[in-house]
Formats: sequence, structure tokens, C-alpha cells
Amino acid sequence: MVDVAVVGGAGYIGGELLRMLIPHPDVTVVAATSDRLAGRRVDGNHPTLRGHTDLTYAPHDRLPDCDVLLLAAPGAAMSDAVRARVNAGAVLIDIGPELRLADPATYRRYYGGEHPSPELAAVAVPGLPELHRAALTKADTIAVPGCMATAAILALQPLAAAGLIGPDVLVDGRIGSSGSGSQAGEVNQHAERAGVLRVFAPSGHRHEAEIAQATGLSVRMGATGVDAVRGAQVLCRVTPADGLTELDIRTAYRARYADEPFVRVIAQRRGNYRLPEPKILLGTNYCDVGFSFDAAHGELVLIAALDNLGKGGAGNAVQCLNVRMGLPERRGLEFLGLHPI
Repeated sequence: MVDVAVVGGAGYIGGELLRMLIPHPDVTVVAATSDRLAGRRVDGNHPTLRGHTDLTYAPHDRLPDCDVLLLAAPGAAMSDAVRARVNAGAVLIDIGPELRLADPATYRRYYGGEHPSPELAAVAVPGLPELHRAALTKADTIAVPGCMATAAILALQPLAAAGLIGPDVLVDGRIGSSGSGSQAGEVNQHAERAGVLRVFAPSGHRHEAEIAQATGLSVRMGATGVDAVRGAQVLCRVTPADGLTELDIRTAYRARYADEPFVRVIAQRRGNYRLPEPKILLGTNYCDVGFSFDAAHGELVLIAALDNLGKGGAGNAVQCLNVRMGLPERRGLEFLGLHPI
């Protein structure tokens, strides 16, 4: 059994981690931390866990021995308690933003301050098994990408690697309110969020740096908050290579993702769900990728969708845990979604 501690277990990502890990047959959750709710039961604010655990929250500075630390709290990687467990040999899987960007100057540009842990970021393996599976099997530090970054990278990488698109990409991201976290404040209260399409980042969204780092492309990105709780979708507008055909696009995607357990190519000519749609992915670890190609006008849009708390966060982290610890990659991630919902 793999002993796991979830740091920041009271938030949305923390709750999703616990939902996946508590029934995981190869994992024992030895701790879930929250300073705000220390001493209270975890099923008090994560009601889907009722009847499945007697865990209570521990303070962040009381981490027991464990094999894997899953960090779902901003800045947790820099805490003394986490460093002590890492120094004792625990594998670190960080779902926060601090370790995603290796270059301190790029971090400073997008986050407005000095990089909090450049030495850890320099050795962190990106937590995207589809691109880094071999490295993840030996990684001591893993940095899980952001939710919309994950979607965009998976949509872009096969075509970029094959030289089928130009170097410039414009990413339009859409995200549900849970992407702001459980402590987001007044701006995400129901009265303020319901019925709104809020353009919170017209340009320069932070995830554009992650996408550029992963794909080698020149990326510009904007993002809109939509009237949904879960779900993320990206539209990536790119320039197709001369002579590109629809068959070339499908072939590149299918060759890259044919053996991937959690990426599906969805680009159909008819039907309600002919292109990637977040609604049917809620609660799953799937990322669906697809495209719309107008060859006559040279217009190519790559589309991807996922659950921002699933493949965009906790699910991706659990997938990385499985890969790193030599467990079946689908373990704990078998939920197929619901329809209708």
C-alpha cells in the first residue's frame, strides 16, 4: 500500500483527491490537512465522503510519514513540514502553480513576484503522463499543469510536434466557477456569478506560459468564466501548414493518443456532442480533443475539454501517482461520467 497525505484537503481540489484516493485499492490516506478546519471531520465539508472515512483534518505543520505528498494548497511546497517529509524521501506532487514554470523571469512576469522555489521547479517533472510518462516513473518532484493549460497542451502538442501548424497560437479558454477555488470570495458568490460570461483575462492569462513551455509555440491566451460549476474548454486558433488535410490532422491525433487511456479524439460531423464538451466529462479523468478545419479559408481551430477538477487537477495528479508508484494507470480513475446530466 502507498501511504498518501493530502495537503490542503479542505478545498475543491483537495476534496476531489480524497474522493478518488479513499476508495483507491492501493492507497491509504494517512492525513488530510487544513489549518482552518483542523480537528473537524473531512466529510463535514466533503459530504460525498460520508460513510467512507473517519478522517479528521490535521494542521498543515503536522504531517505524518508518508510515501507521497499531494499538495492542493497554494505555496505548500515551500512549507517546513512539506520540506521535512520530502527530505525523508516522500514523492512530491504539487497541483499548485509554484513549480509549473522553470524560468524565474517567466514566473516573475506572470505572477508578479520572485519565484518561490526555483530549485524545486528546475527539477520538477511536468505532471502530464501523455508527454512525460517515462520521466514520471522516476520523478521525486512532479508539477501538475493548470487545467486549461492541460487541455490546450493536449490539443496542440501532436500537431506542433509533427510540424503541421504554424508557431503562433491564440487560445480562448472557458472555465467554471470551481476553477477559482473554494475561498474565491465575493466575485464567485452565486448572485454575482450566475448568468454571467465574465471575461476575467482578456489577454495574458497565466496558463499561456505553461502552454508555450510545453509546446514550443508562441502563445497568447484569454479566458472567460462561464455559468457552470465544473468544466473547462479551450479553442486554439492556429495556422495550418501548406497542403494540410483533415486526414493529416486525424492521423496525427490518432497516432499520438491511440494508446492513451484518458485522451479521446472527438471530431464528428453530426450529433449533440460532435466536438469536445465539458458537460459529459464531469467527474472523469478524460480530456477530449478535436478540431474544426476550413481548408478553403485556411482556418484551423483545435478544441479540448475536461473537468477542471478531474483531468485538469486532482485526476491528473492521481494518474501521476499511479505512474510514479508503478500502479495500474487507470486505478481510482475509472468513472466514465454521466449522461444526461
